[in-house]
Amino acid sequence: MDFKKTIRDIPDFPKKGILFKDITTLLKDKKALKASVDVLARQFGKKGIKYVVGIESRGFIFGTALAYKLGVGFIPVRKKGKLPSKVRSVTYALEYGTDTLEIHEDALKKGDKILIIDDLLATGGTVGAVAKLVRASGAKIVGVGFIIELAFLNGREKLKGLPVYSVIQY
Repeated sequence: MDFKKTIRDIPDFPKKGILFKDITTLLKDKKALKASVDVLARQFGKKGIKYVVGIESRGFIFGTALAYKLGVGFIPVRKKGKLPSKVRSVTYALEYGTDTLEIHEDALKKGDKILIIDDLLATGGTVGAVAKLVRASGAKIVGVGFIIELAFLNGREKLKGLPVYSVIQY
């Protein structure tokens, strides 16, 4: 399937000069949605994964569907203050400022095999921060998957040593 045909470009969003890759058009296309989850499942299905870790918010969409398809659990990573129990946090740099992500302290155990899923790999800062959270628990990251990768932003550089896969590359 040519997934690029299901992605809508939105110029100057969220600010002038950015060409936003809108996945809502892929999501509403039932064949493209199923095929994108199936591609990820084929890529990571034989890795012995115990949990899919999805990054707020679009990583929840693909992460839960993939966890269901693989027959494993799903663990959300959320923005600060959104999880109800004790959390492990990481603060990381953004282009302008910082952000904080959290995971429940008891979500992962040492040795758990984890797949991290998000919709888009840009600079790698967000998923790099999530990888720190996962590693702090002693869990093992066996893969990192994305629907879209903006390869020209070199996000893989921040993810060295991790097996990275993206369905679509720009």
